[in-house]
Amino acid sequence: MRARDLMSAPVVTISPGAPVKEAAEVLSEHGFTALPVVDDDERLVGIVTEADLISQVPADARSAHLRPEPSAPVDTAVASVMTTPATAMSAGTDVADLCQALVDGRIRAMPIVEGSRLVGIVTRGDVVRVLARGDAAIATDVRHRLEVYGGTGRWKVEVHDGAVRIVDRFDDEIDRHVATLLALAVPGVVGAETVAAGQGPWS
Repeated sequence: MRARDLMSAPVVTISPGAPVKEAAEVLSEHGFTALPVVDDDERLVGIVTEADLISQVPADARSAHLRPEPSAPVDTAVASVMTTPATAMSAGTDVADLCQALVDGRIRAMPIVEGSRLVGIVTRGDVVRVLARGDAAIATDVRHRLEVYGGTGRWKVEVHDGAVRIVDRFDDEIDRHVATLLALAVPGVVGAETVAAGQGPWS
């Protein structure tokens, strides 16, 4: 499964020239923890997070639990507080690598780009929702993709804890390879194999 298979698109973004107050309002309104910052050509130039905004609150106000007042004026531009360059990954990135990057970087959202242009975003919540998909739902999606590719009645699909096993009643190595790739692209699939009839549990 690739980043493109679970990313959210289009993405809510903000411009580097927008005021910090606007970024805070967007994060609050949507319940986001991070907001990609893009230029006029939709190129990713940074990311502004809750932590970036909290850093604008004076330490004495935070420690005293007082009503926070930003240390910079509310019309300060996002460009002055955003993290740049932003960590990003391509749409073709394997989800396992993306998850590792989220963990290693201790970040909650990963912008997805094609070149430098923002095309989507993947959050930790997106990953958790995909991993929580039931085997029956996964099997239904895999069967649908296989039927579109090779017709009905040809494939038998079994899913256990996200691992997919496909039996093809025809002995075609290329089709088995394609079937495996199609299954791996289904959200929630953690592994897949395709075998010819006679090698599987339904032979």
